[in-house]
Amino acid sequence: QVLSHNLYTVLCIPHDPVALEEHFRDDDDGPVSSQGYMPYLNKYILDKVEEGAFVKENFDELCWTLTAKKNYKPDRNGNSVVSHQDAFKLWCLFNFLSEDKYPLVMVPDEVEYLLKKICAAMNVELNSCELDDYLSQEPQGQGGLTVWQFLDMVNSGRFLRGIEQEAVSMAVEEVYQEVIEDVLKQARTPHGYLWKKGQLRRNWSERWFTLKPSALSYYMSEERKEKKGSIVLDKHCCVEVLPDRDGKRCMFCVKTSSRTYEMSASDTRQRQEWTLAIQTAIRLQAEGKKSLHKDLKQKRREQREQREQRKAAKEEETQRLKQLQEEKERKLQELELLKEAQRQAEILLQEEEQRRRQQHEEMQRTLEIQLQEAEQARASMQAEMVLKEAEAERQRKRILELEAMQERLQEALQQEVKARQDEESVRYAQARLLAEEEEKLKQLMKLKEEQEEYIIRTQREKQVLKQEMENKNKCLEEAQKQLEEVRVNRQ
Repeated sequence: QVLSHNLYTVLCIPHDPVALEEHFRDDDDGPVSSQGYMPYLNKYILDKVEEGAFVKENFDELCWTLTAKKNYKPDRNGNSVVSHQDAFKLWCLFNFLSEDKYPLVMVPDEVEYLLKKICAAMNVELNSCELDDYLSQEPQGQGGLTVWQFLDMVNSGRFLRGIEQEAVSMAVEEVYQEVIEDVLKQARTPHGYLWKKGQLRRNWSERWFTLKPSALSYYMSEERKEKKGSIVLDKHCCVEVLPDRDGKRCMFCVKTSSRTYEMSASDTRQRQEWTLAIQTAIRLQAEGKKSLHKDLKQKRREQREQREQRKAAKEEETQRLKQLQEEKERKLQELELLKEAQRQAEILLQEEEQRRRQQHEEMQRTLEIQLQEAEQARASMQAEMVLKEAEAERQRKRILELEAMQERLQEALQQEVKARQDEESVRYAQARLLAEEEEKLKQLMKLKEEQEEYIIRTQREKQVLKQEMENKNKCLEEAQKQLEEVRVNRQ
């Protein structure tokens, strides 16, 4: 109830004690855990918060009070580098610069960035090597330091050795105002206050100025208790350098849509710093950005992510090169095995060549014997062909004689038919003679058919002999070619 009451108060939410009783009505047997309190916190408190309706510093102080008592352990002897109030501001800076995930941690780059800004505010250079040694020895969870590890590191004095606590406090305050309160620039005591020209009385007054992205505010003194006014900045504003006049030097003005504000700095360097800072604030308004350091934080985060991506890509490339090297070594081993296999194959090839040469020699001798036999067979076939041709010539002559006889018989038959037609009366007398002639004709025809059959059979035998002769010639030519190839191979 006390926690809820305090949260209602700092977040400017109407108190609702009935909601708390209703929410935990069925669970009042023991203490409430953080997991059990979170649904109530989200539903009845955080969901009702309106941005800009509460003072964030008060909320930060409440959270610091709740957490620091248990976790923050300063030096009990009073030798802490930072005071309790400065530890609170460092705690706020840590929350701002930490990663956007729970539990909150600050990566080493952001730790170095914050320490460098604090050291720069004191005109001291940070020892980066000593910081790297410390971070390498400190156990880091989730890739960074927790806020309590960070405060312990600052209180250890390793990086702020020999610096008074008051100087550290002023530096922490300056960085806190710049980062948390978005103060882009403020007048510093060593350079004096800025002079501002009044609008009505037109007199010059010394004021303490504080610049934020949205406004340039001015106060009676550096304690900023009495605010005298504020210059609202937007994208239509501009800042210009003015010539010296009215006894004032290093003048410049800020022009808004409704008024022009004239100011004077103590020297040219201070004027240049202020004009550049105001131009930066106007640029942020034109770009719609409310906080310079939120933008810078996002850019640093993007740069870290890019570095991580490049690192991952480099590691991947290294791994790929390693794999390629292993693949190369494996290929070399396979190449050696292939060379050994090639040597074995060459030995087997030589043995095979020797065996094949012996087979060729044996085949050559066999082919020579076959060629001699083929030559003899060819000679006998040629002699047989001569005899067959002579017999075929005799058969052709016989056929010519039979054809001549057939022609004579046909002529005689025609004459006989004509004689029968002419001498019808002699027909019967010569019938017997005609029958005999017809019988002779039949015998001649039969003889002719036998002769033709004999001629056809003789021609077939001749063709068979001729085909066998051609086959023998082909075999003989192939044997000669093989013999030539064997002779060429032997050479």
